[in-house]
Parts: sequence; C-alpha cells; structure tokens
Amino acid sequence: MADDSVKSEASAQQENGNTDNPKTVSSNGEAAAENQTLSKRQRKKLLKQQKWEEERELRKQRRKERKQQRRLDRQNHQEEEGGEGQNVRKRSRREVTPSSLRLVVDCSFDNLMLIKDARKLHKQIQRCYAENRRALHPVQFYLTSLGGQLKQSMDEKDKGWVNWKDISIKTEHYSEVVAKEELVYLTSDSPNVLEELDQKKAYVIGGLVDHNHHKGITFERAKELGIDHAQLPLSSFVKMNSRKVLAVNHVFEIILAYLEKGTWQEAFFTVLPQRKGAVAVDQDGTTIQEKEEEDSDSDSDPDTSDQPDKRV
Repeated sequence: MADDSVKSEASAQQENGNTDNPKTVSSNGEAAAENQTLSKRQRKKLLKQQKWEEERELRKQRRKERKQQRRLDRQNHQEEEGGEGQNVRKRSRREVTPSSLRLVVDCSFDNLMLIKDARKLHKQIQRCYAENRRALHPVQFYLTSLGGQLKQSMDEKDKGWVNWKDISIKTEHYSEVVAKEELVYLTSDSPNVLEELDQKKAYVIGGLVDHNHHKGITFERAKELGIDHAQLPLSSFVKMNSRKVLAVNHVFEIILAYLEKGTWQEAFFTVLPQRKGAVAVDQDGTTIQEKEEEDSDSDSDPDTSDQPDKRV
C-alpha cells in the first residue's frame, strides 16, 4: 500500500511537471524564436519604442515646466516695461475714429465675368475688408447684389465671410439700400473730377473684373439710374504708364488713405502699385522728373560751352 501511495504521488508530480514545464518552455521558446526572427534594426526600433513609452510622463512634465517658465518670463517682461506694450495697443485702438463715409461695392456685374474673374473680385473684396478693419478711419462698408459666381467663390474659399464684422452684405441692388440722392458712382469715364469727399455721400465702386472688355459700363449704368458720378483726381496728381482703371481694392484703399493723410497725392502714392509706373505731377501738369530734366538742360548753354581760348 505504501508503495502504491508513493507511486501515485510520484505520478501526480510527474503530471504536474508535464503540465507546467511545457508552458514555460513554450513561452520561452516563443520569445527566443521571436527574437531570432527580428532583425537587428527591428530590435533596435522596438527598444526605442519601449523607451519612448516609459518616458511619456517625463516628457509631459517637462512640457508643463517649460510652459510655466514662458508664462513667468512674459509676466516679468511686462512688469519691467510697466505694461507699456499693453497700453500702446489700447491707446492705438482708442485713436481709431470711424468715418461716416459709406463705400459700396456694386456686385451686380456677376453675369459679365468668367468664374476666374469672379474669384479675383472675391480676393479684392477680402483685401477691402481687411484694410478697412485696420484703418485709422474705417468707413461704412457695403457689399450689394451679392450672388452668383461671387457668392459661390466666397462659400467655397472663405466660409468665414458670414461672420465678417463692420460690413453690410446685401443681396439687393445698392439703389434699394441707399437713397438715390446720396449716391455717387466712382468711374474713370466720368467727366466730373472728385475734389473732396462728402461724408454724407455713399460712393459706389463697380465690382467688375473684365480686363476692359466692357469699357464704360459703370458710367452708363450710373447715367441710366440718374445718379451722380465722378472720377478720382488721378490725372491731377499722378501720371501712369498704364491705363487709369484701378482694381476695386485700390480705389477702396486710396479713399481710406485720403481720410487718414488728408491729401490725394499722398493717398495715391501710398496705394498705387509700382507696376503702374506712377510719377508725381506738378500743378502745371508736368511731372517732377520732366521738370528736373528741363532744369538740368537749362544749366548747360551750348553757346557758352567750354572752348579753348583762342588769341589772335
């Protein structure tokens, strides 16, 4: 009986050994096999990944410390300057004086433009909006007759336009938004020259990019509606190599510059691009460059040019 119990105990131990040991051997074998199947580069990458995971919290703590240090540095810098930078921002904002002048971009020419030109007009309107937002004397900005290709471009390229501030965007024609007697259409074809801006008026800029395919159309529209029209006094102050027709944003920015600087000449030369070849014009109609050349010519008299002294 004793022998039987010893045999049974030995067999039980053998069974337990047979169930446990194979698992251990199997797992070790799998790990060894896995290490054998990985290349040196893969093992290195695996170790690097493990180290990255282990140091995750440490990196997080370092980022937090750097952020706190930057905050302290900013506070110390502001204390040293006595908050001067913040005061400058507030002071410059208080100096902004909105103008009662109204500028209207007439977008009723959508059917006369190609889609690429409508997109160009969209960019010009974006520029007008941005410049008005940062201007010293921002005007009351109106966008009328919005629709068609232009609205499609705005929806696709600039969905945030629906949240624009300090602008009145209308689907109606400008003649339905502003009283007729208050309107002045700005067109280079008008025989009337605008000498000064009337704060009670609403000046209309034709929203048309057509590369001069519809020359004079804004002037004709103004006459059809029976509203006042005028051109900027460009020829009185500037001589250009190119045509006098300006982009929508150039007209808009020139008026903003005039409100700030008080003179047309400064306004023109602040805004006009160099490719236009703008040259200042004096009161007698000659350019400054021409006058300098005339003065230079008058200084040298061909009759009294240097000649060798001949004695008889």
